[in-house]
This record gives sequence, C-alpha cells and structure tokens, in this order.
Amino acid sequence: MPPAQNPPTPQNPATPQTPDTPQTPATRKPLDTRKTTAADTAPASHEPPAAEDAQVIVVGAGPAGSSTAVHLARAGVDVLLLEKSQFPRDKVCGDGLTPRGVHQLLRMGLDIDAPGWTRSRGMRWVCGGRQVTIDWPDLGRYPDFGLTRSRHDFDDILARHAEASGARLRLGVKATGPLTDRAGRITGVTATGPDGRPVTYRAPLVIAAEGASARTALAMGLERDAGRPLATAARRYYLNDELSKDEYLELWADLRCARTGRDLPGYGWIFPLGDGRVNVGLGALPHRDGTGTDLRATLDQWLARLPRQWDLNEQSADSPLRSAALPMGFNRHPQYSRGLLLVGDSAGMISPWSGEGIAQAMEAAEVAADTVVLALTRPDGYRREQALHRYPAEMRRRWGRYYRLGNTAGDLVFSRFGYRPILNQYVMARPGLIASLARLLTHLMEEPPRDTADHVLNALVRAVPLHRRRR
Repeated sequence: MPPAQNPPTPQNPATPQTPDTPQTPATRKPLDTRKTTAADTAPASHEPPAAEDAQVIVVGAGPAGSSTAVHLARAGVDVLLLEKSQFPRDKVCGDGLTPRGVHQLLRMGLDIDAPGWTRSRGMRWVCGGRQVTIDWPDLGRYPDFGLTRSRHDFDDILARHAEASGARLRLGVKATGPLTDRAGRITGVTATGPDGRPVTYRAPLVIAAEGASARTALAMGLERDAGRPLATAARRYYLNDELSKDEYLELWADLRCARTGRDLPGYGWIFPLGDGRVNVGLGALPHRDGTGTDLRATLDQWLARLPRQWDLNEQSADSPLRSAALPMGFNRHPQYSRGLLLVGDSAGMISPWSGEGIAQAMEAAEVAADTVVLALTRPDGYRREQALHRYPAEMRRRWGRYYRLGNTAGDLVFSRFGYRPILNQYVMARPGLIASLARLLTHLMEEPPRDTADHVLNALVRAVPLHRRRR
C-alpha cells in the first residue's frame, strides 16, 4: 500500500520570543474563526519554532492522541498534536479491532474500504481440544464486522487524518516535562524538536496520550495504582498466505507456561492481516503470587503445538519478537487534574477482560474532546473546571462497573487459571453460551437490551457497585 498522503495543514505561526520576552498564556479563540492562508500551510516535517501556542496540546499521536485531535479539530479547536517518533513506525499490538473499534473509525470518517484494511467475521476460540467459531453480533449500534491492520500503518493513517482535519501535527517532538503555573496547573509542555533543540508549547489544556509510559502524567504526580493489573503482551509476525486470508480472529485459551506448566494467565492469538502475514502473540497477567511468565519460551512451546502445515516457525518469521506492558482496568487516577486529561493507555484504559485497548482509547478520546469543547466555551475558572470534571465522571458511567467486574475476574480467575475455567467443556459445547460470553469479553452489549443475552449481561454489570465501599 502506498504511504498515506500528507495534505497541507493549517498552521498558526508562533511569535518568536527571546529570553527577555515574557511568555503569555494562550487565549482561546472563537471556535469558528480559524482561517488558513497559503502562507500558513506547511508540512508537518518542517522545523518547529522555538515556541508555539494553542488552545489544546495533545501529547502522543497513537490511537488515543490522534483520535482526540481529530474530534477537537473538527469542532474548530486549535490543537497541537506532538509525537516523539516519525511515521510510519512499529508498535507492539495484536492489530485487531472489534466492532466497537470499527464504530469509532466510522465516527471519525476513516475510509475503511481503502486497501490495507482486512475485515473479520468473528472469533474462533480454541480450548481443551475443542474450537468454536462465533460471528460478531448483529447489533444496531455497532457494525457486524471487525478489522485488522498493522499498527505500522494504522497509527500513521490516524495521525494524517488528524492533520487533514485541522490539527497541527509535529513529528519528532519529544515532550520532556510539563509547564505549570504557581498553583501547579499545567500550562503547556517543554520538548526537544527533531534537531534536539528545546521547544516550548503552551496551552490552557493538555491531553496526555503517551501510552503506557505516561511520562506527562507521572511528572504531574499522577501515579499508577499498583493494585490494578498490569499485563504484558508479546507478538511476532509470520508469513503465511492461507492463514492471512482467514475471516476469523483465532484465540487459544488453554496454553501452559513454559518451564512451570502452570496455566497461562491470559491467552494466545493468531490474527490475519490479509497481506500474507499473521500476527501471532500472547497476552498475560502476572500470576496471582506476583510471578511473571516467560512469554518467549511460552510462545515457542505453543507454536510447536500448532499444525505443522501452518509453518509458523523461525523460517517463516517476518519480525523479531517484541513485547509491551498493558496498563489495564483504570489503573491511573484521576483522569483529569489541574488542566491535564489522560486518555488511553496513559490512564490505564485497556480492558481487563480482553486486553483490548485501541477501541477504548478512541472512545475515550471522543469523550475527552467533547468535554474540552464544552469547557472552552466557558471562562477560565470554576465553571470551566466543572465542565472538565465531567470527563472522568462520564468514563466511570460508561465503563466503571464493567471494569470493576473485569478487575475482579482478573484477580480471582484470570491471574490464577487463565481463561480455561470460563471456556470449559460445558461452555465450549454450547455455541449460544460462548457467543454470550464473547459479547461480555468484548463489551458488545446493547443498552437498552435487544435480546436475552443483553438482558443477562447488562444485569450482571449493573449489579456491580459503581464506587468502592469505604470501610
């Protein structure tokens, strides 16, 4: 596939400043007055100025950051999107999107019929010598198909889409720390540009979407909740034309840890990419006793189990094995504090049920953008803060009970026995039951309910208290 086009981007040239010139906070412009002239247009690869102001700064141009920038720019907000890497670039991921994630791509206007997107009809679960194929549910709210695409292309497409929507994309810019006022409120970020020189970016609101590293959040004192799960994933690409054309995402729930023989506290996957490759990987929580898993050895052990004719071996490998941390279950709080909003992995928003994070990042991005747009219509002060605190409240409303139940399941079941107790022989022998379970794992329930499965699953989630009870 040819690289994504880099359309001209509206620019707001900064006023050069010297050390003797005092910095002034950015003032919000009316949302409908942004204009672009020929002199203002320049590709994102141009050298950034020594200082730049905006209404909102988004740090990180992964799915969370780029999606936030898309929604903000479309609403007329002057937004700077900072990314430390150059695109395209690789990222550890399963490369699979459930219908919930596809729904977000459609809301942003992505052309998912363009070359490079591969549709999936559903999932194939393998456990205990049985396999069950489940189609994605036909719901009114979500599409009835999923997608796969390598993050090497996916993140680049989203970032360029944000740029085309009006965001000012700055590549090769690494945020080095927050700027704060005397009250400790964030007012921008310091960074190093592509040439290594220091750059200053100022805005009254900053959105941190830096992934699991969460550097800006940490610098603002927002620590990870050690009581929430932090999983690990490892993946590798393999060449296989036949498997690459499979219409189903395959998941294995009965894997054993290498050397110890214990149940893997997670699952393995084989996701077709449609380009002659498959993404093969493992995701796992730490064991209940705190010990980790040798994912490399466990992957090798699993590959030896697979049918020989699949040729998933060292000779067909198309990449090195890479791993990454998966911050799950809302493991960083608060998601809004002192002018800083956390979106995606920076806020630990990966689903504790499935390890899926892209759909969650894009959905939270839309909520964050809606919150910011409303807040910017209000004067700086109490009323704006009131609007900004709506963001964590809305995320709790949407996912609070579901995540709490998932965190409990992870603590009591997944971290001890993996998915084997849930996908037991009784469940695997009943396709209707496993289809309902799959809807729970992928958060594909309708509200109001459309069928019996919706009624049961929604009732199960609603039974969970939204807030922790104080002792």
